[in-house]
Amino acid sequence: MSRPDTFVPPPGARAHALRTARGEFAVVDGAVAEGVAARGVVLLLPGYTGSKEDFNPLHAPLAARGYRTVAVDGRGQFESAGPTDDETPYAQDELARDVLAQAAAVGAPVHLLGHSLGGLVARAALLMDATPFATLTLMSSGPAEISAPQRERVKLLRDALAVLTPAEVWAAMRAMERGGDSGAVGLDGGLADRADLRRRWIATSPAQLVVTGRQLCTEPDRVAELAARGLPYHVLSGARDDVWPVELLDAMAERLGARRTVIAGAEHSPNTDRPAETARALADFWDAHPAHPARPQES
Repeated sequence: MSRPDTFVPPPGARAHALRTARGEFAVVDGAVAEGVAARGVVLLLPGYTGSKEDFNPLHAPLAARGYRTVAVDGRGQFESAGPTDDETPYAQDELARDVLAQAAAVGAPVHLLGHSLGGLVARAALLMDATPFATLTLMSSGPAEISAPQRERVKLLRDALAVLTPAEVWAAMRAMERGGDSGAVGLDGGLADRADLRRRWIATSPAQLVVTGRQLCTEPDRVAELAARGLPYHVLSGARDDVWPVELLDAMAERLGARRTVIAGAEHSPNTDRPAETARALADFWDAHPAHPARPQES
């Protein structure tokens, strides 16, 4: 769970509902800085238990580099509507179709970035239809299922959601954290006693957490499929990651022929751990691969 310092959109960004062919999605939409030439549009997908606010620290530095940034709550995440007890809309193909609709709504081609779970959804969207995307950045998102210790933690969370309300699960996770077991509360640890983090947790659909948690624990290796698409790829992570080991991300980048960036001093959420360095690395990559008119999908 990324923990942004604030849930208030930064200057130059606004929260609104993005209308798409698959319904409305809550977004934080950051405009290009005044007086700066526009260089492209970026679609940002958050990770498991996260939300659009996880990218708040990136909007201003990317706006200064000429990028409009649209961070999205996926279906059932925080402020985007989704059923609480129906798992069907959270199948990975359905989430991928949502991303394609979001890209169309903001104006393809876009630079696509997925953090953690968002990276798995992002690559599923690209494999479904590559035409809306100029590039793909996988931020702290690996080639297949998450590490064994994290699979155990996600399973504990899924089991808890089967018998407890979200409020009761939050209270239990906070109690475990106070007892010194910060690793038991999610993929990025550390809840902190903050009302905004609790509000996000309570608002997120339990069905979404169950289904996407299952995806994290069973995801197959699709790197070869992705490499065959031939788009520019960027694998970015912190210097330490308990969800997908850094060495695994290194190997994935090599298989993809991707640019590889390791952000010193960051862990699973470089977007909040080291936002200035992360934004610089992202903009440098996008500058090197400007968006071009959409091309036909490869077979």
